[in-house]
Amino acid sequence: MSGAAADGEEFRTAARPGAGEVTATVIVDAPAPRVFAALTAWERQSDWIPFTRVRLVQGDGGEGSLVEAVTSVGPAVLRDEMRVVRVDAPYEVRVVHCGRLLRGPGVLRCTQMDRDRTQVVWHEWFHLPGGSAGRFAWPVLWPGSKVGLTQALKRFARLVEQGRLP
Repeated sequence: MSGAAADGEEFRTAARPGAGEVTATVIVDAPAPRVFAALTAWERQSDWIPFTRVRLVQGDGGEGSLVEAVTSVGPAVLRDEMRVVRVDAPYEVRVVHCGRLLRGPGVLRCTQMDRDRTQVVWHEWFHLPGGSAGRFAWPVLWPGSKVGLTQALKRFARLVEQGRLP
């Protein structure tokens, strides 16, 4: 199999939902187009995701773009590569985590509740490393993941409401 064909199959595998599922939700006091613009200002995610630097590696931030998020806490460093696979502004953006460790699809959705309020849902389906041990450990790890995502979204909401994002 050629390298391109192998990479295509590897990407299709990464795009399948994994067993590790996490969802976080927040209500933002702002209209959906403004909230969506803030969510997809990829490099500004560094402002609201703790310990994380986000940069656009390839593309313009739209479909086909490659985004890299590097989270560093002390000596621990986690590199997350995401391919933007769908943009339906101002409602939804879909990514596929396609790095070595973090793999699986993710979606950020904006639902307009009324003229000045938007619900944001961040949903991820990660592939779990370690086979059955990883599946066993996920229920223990999941609450921390949900707490982290929820806290990041709360900070995001504050920044949007204060006019500091996008």
